[in-house]
Amino acid sequence: MNVTASDLASWINQLPKNRAYHYLNPSNKGQIEIIRVDLPEGPIVIKRYCPSKGGSSRTAKEESISSQLLWRVANALQENVPINIDRILGASYNTRSVLETLLAHTPQFYMSYPGRIEVIHSSSKIKRGHKHLLWQPGNSHKLGQVTQIETEQVIAEIPSQQVVYEALVVPKAQTYNETMDIEIKRRHAQIQVALVLIGLQLGYRTWVAQNDKAIVYNNVKLGEMNGVVSSLKSEKLLSAYSDAVKAALLIDCIWFKNSKLMPAVMEIEHTTGITSGLSRMKNFQDRFPPFPTRYVIVAPDEDKSKFIREASKPQFTSLSPLFMSFSTVEELYALCQRRNIKGVTEEFLDCYMEKVV
Repeated sequence: MNVTASDLASWINQLPKNRAYHYLNPSNKGQIEIIRVDLPEGPIVIKRYCPSKGGSSRTAKEESISSQLLWRVANALQENVPINIDRILGASYNTRSVLETLLAHTPQFYMSYPGRIEVIHSSSKIKRGHKHLLWQPGNSHKLGQVTQIETEQVIAEIPSQQVVYEALVVPKAQTYNETMDIEIKRRHAQIQVALVLIGLQLGYRTWVAQNDKAIVYNNVKLGEMNGVVSSLKSEKLLSAYSDAVKAALLIDCIWFKNSKLMPAVMEIEHTTGITSGLSRMKNFQDRFPPFPTRYVIVAPDEDKSKFIREASKPQFTSLSPLFMSFSTVEELYALCQRRNIKGVTEEFLDCYMEKVV
């Protein structure tokens, strides 16, 4: 089951609004009240105050738990896998402990303290762990109360993966969407580079949109990078279909393999471009004979809800659209940077692409 921001908002909306909730950390004497939940996916409006310091519901200001925060946590949830909210969010979002507290009061979430593996040189010890939330949808407790559950799980706290990009130059004369902010263009190009390098690692050749080939990465033009297709007309799969070639020219990335396979057709989009990205892929599909591939929107994590709404429209049904978040691309890219992956099947990609429609 894939958890969404809508799920989290709905579960918290079931909590009573006429009471105060105490933080999970007993040293925090503050209290939390739910004012309202804007369905389907937030924001959640709350008040928080500390009675011991003279605070009250009447004087406290309203604050919000954003839908972006809900999505960040929802994307991290797996059944029966402990999560540490602070570790997921780092220093981001000053309402993260509020969300943690409210989730713990819903029936499917438990507090747990899994063991922590501490490694010093070549020896390791299992020490008492930190507070985690454990999602157990098949084992519910009473609504509105916090329940701790014992677990024999232990966690090896691996440092967060880093993805390093080399110097990247986006030409001023870039022909696509001149109204797009330069930082969005740069982020678009970084993800494009990551997809090219992932494809190279997996044994694919990558088509890059015609108007992006002049981007310079690590002193090499994107169109001249190793593994990048120079002309779609030279691809045996497409060479007999001139209309399909024309439709594919501005698609951000297409992976080809062995002149016989096309593992994925991908559009890198931001919120305002998801519909146009789906339309470009549909235009290509309509001009190419039925062929097994994946039609994928690659977008920021917080844009998944927009993708779901747009991809669910009847005109895009034939695409069976998939969603791949920027963080997922970079997770796979980091793996490719650290390990020389070989011999993986196409189904390996399905672990990174979500079918959420």
